[in-house]
Amino acid sequence: MSHASPVPSAAPENSAPETTAPETPLGPPVAKRVPTRREHHGDVFVDNYEWLRDKESAEVVEHLKAENAYQEAVTAHQEPLREAMFGEIKGRTQETDLSVPSRKDGWWYYSRSVEGKEYSIQCRVRASNSGDPIADWTPPAVEAGVELPGEEILLDGNIEAEGKPFFSVGGAAVTVDGNLYAYAVDNAGDERFTLRIKDLRTGELLPDVIENIFYGVAFSPDGTRLFYTVVDDAWRPYQVKAHVLGTPVAEDEVLYQEDDVAMWLGFDLASDRRHLVLSIGCSEFSETRLLRFDDYEAGLSTVISRDEHILYEAEPFLLDGRETLLVTHDKDAINSMVSLVDPAELDKPVEQQDWRTVVEHSEQVRVNGAGVTSTHLVLSIRKDTIERVQVLPLAGLGTPAQGDPVEPAFDEELYTAGVSGSDYEAPVIRMGYTSYFTPSRVYDFVLPTPGLPAGQLLLRKESPVLGGYVSTDYVATREWATADDGTRVPLSVLRHASVPQDGTAAGLVYGYGSYEMSMDPGFGVARLSLLDRGIVMVIAHIRGGGELGRLWYEDGKKLSKKNTFTDFIAATDWLAGSGWVDPSRIAAMGGSAGGLLMGAIANMAPEKYAAVVAQVPFVDALTTILDPELPLSALEWEEWGNPITDPEAYAYMKSYTPYENVGAVAYPKIAAVTSFNDTRVLYVEPAKWVQALRHASTGSEPIVMKIEMDGGHGGASGRYVQWRERAWDYAFVADSVGATELLPGAGLK
Repeated sequence: MSHASPVPSAAPENSAPETTAPETPLGPPVAKRVPTRREHHGDVFVDNYEWLRDKESAEVVEHLKAENAYQEAVTAHQEPLREAMFGEIKGRTQETDLSVPSRKDGWWYYSRSVEGKEYSIQCRVRASNSGDPIADWTPPAVEAGVELPGEEILLDGNIEAEGKPFFSVGGAAVTVDGNLYAYAVDNAGDERFTLRIKDLRTGELLPDVIENIFYGVAFSPDGTRLFYTVVDDAWRPYQVKAHVLGTPVAEDEVLYQEDDVAMWLGFDLASDRRHLVLSIGCSEFSETRLLRFDDYEAGLSTVISRDEHILYEAEPFLLDGRETLLVTHDKDAINSMVSLVDPAELDKPVEQQDWRTVVEHSEQVRVNGAGVTSTHLVLSIRKDTIERVQVLPLAGLGTPAQGDPVEPAFDEELYTAGVSGSDYEAPVIRMGYTSYFTPSRVYDFVLPTPGLPAGQLLLRKESPVLGGYVSTDYVATREWATADDGTRVPLSVLRHASVPQDGTAAGLVYGYGSYEMSMDPGFGVARLSLLDRGIVMVIAHIRGGGELGRLWYEDGKKLSKKNTFTDFIAATDWLAGSGWVDPSRIAAMGGSAGGLLMGAIANMAPEKYAAVVAQVPFVDALTTILDPELPLSALEWEEWGNPITDPEAYAYMKSYTPYENVGAVAYPKIAAVTSFNDTRVLYVEPAKWVQALRHASTGSEPIVMKIEMDGGHGGASGRYVQWRERAWDYAFVADSVGATELLPGAGLK
């Protein structure tokens, strides 16, 4: 990997202007080079492909279409493998299926999926109250393809999506009385939604239509107001608005506006729905503001000012009838802890406030969050890389009489368990559970309460996997790689049980390593198509993620970001030396910030990989973050540093960002997969990157870009289209490492 130089530097290719080269049947499109000078902190970078940013240019669109045509030509021989993998995904998926109903107020809400249809159908049926708490919170037995008596359809995504290039729901809400349903729809893939309100008594739409909102919708408890967020020109949510039903949208109240371009804004209802809770923050500190619905005109109050530089979340609730705040925070607690605060304490300076400890700080346990039901505190923690759930009774909370937390017991080493939504009054909490080879399960965990079967796990559903799937055909183990600085990096190693440890198999290393996001164990139908072809897959839990606590994250961001890349290479070296694979048959894959990772490791260690798949890759990060007008750029400063004001941050980023560091090396096969309408990582980043790679590479392997012209950051919207996209990525990997044939006895049965 080359490094930033104190003298002016040029782009990694000739900067002389050229016209677009004539295209041969199998030749890659060659974009003209138009030098654009970028200067910061005395460093000059000449960017020859910045002109590709002009999304409205017919020349740019034609170039992108040419990239797709080249990609299709280069990968045409993979089409049978893609079709086989798509068939395997489809053959293992129960296409006519439904979610487990969740109770909210007087209704059970659930969704159906139907064979042959791309989108889910949102439904509900009335709930009943018999006085038996477990029976009343036992979901109705809903059958695939069978309509329940009294079933109401709230939203049929297939009807909504008719004639539209894209369809996604960005939020939905129902009034407490169950009469009104608000939903937000995106038909472009740009994450700007149109909100409509349906009267569920008549099926008619209200005249209220709100354009260009962001994720998140909520009604006030009395159903007279609807709250939503709005993004600024940089796609940052910066306003929370309140719409009074029946009034002109132009009169909607701006409840709060966040003007700091580095801060993110969101909202939710408190668990007991007495407050609207506004969350403002970045990855390093935050601020919570509260609005009491019973004193709406009093406006917002601040819990702890951002000036204290505390990263926290606050939940207002009643404890023994007294107004109390549940605060999950990092004050003197790098891995966070949980405290109780009397609102009256907030009038004092923070250092003088009395905070009662509920969950102490631990070097081994990361507290991810805390919430409440009417009877219990619910904790989300991470220990030994694994996300877990614990509950504590509210009775005695924060006193010497506080009980010990209770945690549901599971019998696998590598799993993920989390709360997936619970009603405040429910005697149970709804939990999701999955592991690498256990399909997702839905449990209700009975809260320890007198007279109830305390701590019992009630299995409500395990997602069916068709095609003769047997979990014991596969093996998941925890291994450890050693990084250059001696740090032990956890790995999840997945393989088919029949693969011999004889050094001949193919391998795939997957990673992300940013934003404290953890790559938690989870079942994936599509992944089986790789394992069934003998590919040994390593999920590298590298620094920058959150698997080993807050310090694990902080040791992979800003001026320590390169640890993310060297950890991934160490994971690759572990796999190469594990005895499972042939070192010449290893591929790498990652998306978004993991796509930046792919670009970095391709520059740093191209010889270690047979192929690299970079999905919506953040490969031109420095250019993006240097322009605060671009979508979400300013929000990135807390992750990468601010190269605009900080010369050290600029130089450090310049030394690793993929686009600036493309060099004269033999690159492996590379596929950059992107979407034209992505608002998080613009298509121009991979478009520029592949041009630089092709120009500089001393090797002969093809470098292609696949662009979805109608998709967003997550790709196309329909499930069948998404399955085909996953099959494309996996077929590219399998073909590149020579693992296209199923193992004996593997595959659909």
